Amino acid sequence: MIIIKPIEVKGHQVIGIEVTLPKTTLLAITTEHGYIMCGALDIRLLNEKLKERRIVAGRAVGVRTIEQLLDAPLDMITLEAELHGIHPGMKGSDALVKMTDAVNYR
Repeated sequence: MIIIKPIEVKGHQVIGIEVTLPKTTLLAITTEHGYIMCGALDIRLLNEKLKERRIVAGRAVGVRTIEQLLDAPLDMITLEAELHGIHPGMKGSDALVKMTDAVNYR
């Protein structure tokens, strides 16, 4: 099953995506400029093989719901996310707010 729903985070609209798979659930929350995701996100791949895409993303591990993803600290982020003031340990919701700030994006 796939669930896609709008979510309000500190006055900003984002989109939550939940994909139920056998023995796991993929979770992501996206903005126009970036996204956060559960532990399935391969940050090293984004930083190394896809660096030219300048993807703004962060990963939180051990989350099982969209609400947990919003509250969890990010354990890894992309190099591009770091350029926009996002850092490991930042709550998912705080990172999403930074990702909604179009002024910071090229």
